[in-house]
Amino acid sequence: MRALYIGRFQPFHLGHLHVVKYILESSKEVIIAIGSSQVSHTIQNPFTAGERFLMIKKTLETEGVDLRRVHILPVPDIYRNALWVKHVETITPPFDVVYANEPVTVRLFKESSYDVRGPEFYKRTVYSGEEIRNRILKAADWESLVPKATAEVIKDIDGVARLLEIIKSDKKETSYQEMSNSV
Repeated sequence: MRALYIGRFQPFHLGHLHVVKYILESSKEVIIAIGSSQVSHTIQNPFTAGERFLMIKKTLETEGVDLRRVHILPVPDIYRNALWVKHVETITPPFDVVYANEPVTVRLFKESSYDVRGPEFYKRTVYSGEEIRNRILKAADWESLVPKATAEVIKDIDGVARLLEIIKSDKKETSYQEMSNSV
């Protein structure tokens, strides 16, 4: 059985790693679909698809995951929900089951007759991309929430400085409080 796991992975964190390992316990292979792959350099999506690919691949290598069982692919948004499942199917190898919790994603794949399973969140209040981005912006500990390989990629690309620059407006200095409401 081949599973599909879709996420933005902004950044790839310990919760995501937990889900990938969970999926591989019952699936022969997993397709990790990097959603919104065309978006980067925004507060909600600061990292490029290539950077997210590196976070995932380096983490899985470090964790000893057999990469022959993993496909990591970018999936750009098309902004037409009725066509989105077909769009994903044209980009990915065939899959039998979808792991997702996001309500629209779940609905769309169920309407296309897929077996959709909600992976257990792993410490969701702690391990979330939003929490990690907020911690980066506050200069708080964020590295304990991501695999070491993800932290290394973020440091290599100067991702902390990128986020700090993104929150500034070209018209005025934007306070962190104003921006944290949109993260």
